Amino acid sequence: MTVPSRVPIDPFGADIAAESARLRARGPIVAITLPGGIPAWAPTRYDTLKALILDPRVSKDPRRHWSLWPELDQHPDWLWILGWVGVVNMLSTYGPDHARLRKLVAPSFTARRTEAMRGRVEAITAELLDGLAEGASRGAAVDLKAGYAHPLPMRLICELFGVPGHLTEAIGRLIAAVFDTSDPSPEHGAFVQEQIATVLPALVAYKTERPGDDLTTELIKVRNEDGDRLGADELVHTLLLVIGAGFETTVNLIGNAVVALLDHPGQLSAVRSGTIGWDAVVDETLRVHPSIASLPLRFAVSDLTVDGVTILAGDAIVTTYAAAGLDPAHYGDDADAFDAARGADDHLAFGVGVHRCIGAPLARMEALTALPALFDRFPDLELALPSAELKQVPSFIASGWQEIPVRLGRRPGPQVPRPGRGPA
Repeated sequence: MTVPSRVPIDPFGADIAAESARLRARGPIVAITLPGGIPAWAPTRYDTLKALILDPRVSKDPRRHWSLWPELDQHPDWLWILGWVGVVNMLSTYGPDHARLRKLVAPSFTARRTEAMRGRVEAITAELLDGLAEGASRGAAVDLKAGYAHPLPMRLICELFGVPGHLTEAIGRLIAAVFDTSDPSPEHGAFVQEQIATVLPALVAYKTERPGDDLTTELIKVRNEDGDRLGADELVHTLLLVIGAGFETTVNLIGNAVVALLDHPGQLSAVRSGTIGWDAVVDETLRVHPSIASLPLRFAVSDLTVDGVTILAGDAIVTTYAAAGLDPAHYGDDADAFDAARGADDHLAFGVGVHRCIGAPLARMEALTALPALFDRFPDLELALPSAELKQVPSFIASGWQEIPVRLGRRPGPQVPRPGRGPA
């Protein structure tokens, strides 16, 4: 079979929406190359992506199902992908292996535990809002990402997993490096692997010696009814997944929602009046600006025919959440427009089926606390420069802003955040 010419994906993710549209114009599934020249397939439509995610003939295990897995050591500029596929956790397992890991990890992410965190989320939110007010003189711009969207989930996830202060900066640096796809050099790939092999084992060692009421301690001790537990690599790689997914993605969810609302003052007014609910804002943000734009990689277990295109067994497939969310065949001709009244609660940004994100309720709760509290405290909040001038984080995987400069407007006194869920 002749594969059509492959389209290189922008490793910086500079304009993910425009790139998705260009790929969609070529068909429902397109041959692409990832940074370093890794060949893969990119679904461009909602129905195509959902069908592939749910298809049991599509795996997430590279060791068993990626035809190029044995060749990785021949491509030094492919090392960056190991942070995503060279791990053993729920993100990179298939069938019974995935079910086993999820069964061991899921009890730590119950609805009861998430609800128990609400008070802490509200307290951190109030503290950060006070800090924003104190740190900005009237009319001066502040970076909302650095002062609010980033520290809220970072502090919460570190408390949740019992991360000691001396490891906090290193974990943040590690997660940022894993998500950075702009540098496929062997040096960057080696740095990521070295950090995974040192920072997270240091956390495990610390919590083994000093167990506490935290998720790292739970994951160290967890056993199922048969006495099975996470292996050493499984534990470290599970921490990489759940800390990274529980932190970086929520940073982008909050930041993307703020920018979208400030760019659409009419919708912001409707939200603040209760005409549109905050839940709808979160869903529309995840549809138009998903925190994870594209996730590598899945693999064809057997030959697949997708919309007339044959994907051979062993081929890699990218999970293209951004392209799916902007598909006009599913969301209409205005699919590229942010419309919080749309009611897009069928988005795929948290996944679907057995791989749906177990941390989704926590991410929603954080956003549904942070967003109304921010706009209640600073009703005159505005972007300090046009949104078109904001710079995307250097990644085709993550979708978010490097900085979000804003002006706070008038500075009212301290205010306790209202409950996380806004008007329905």
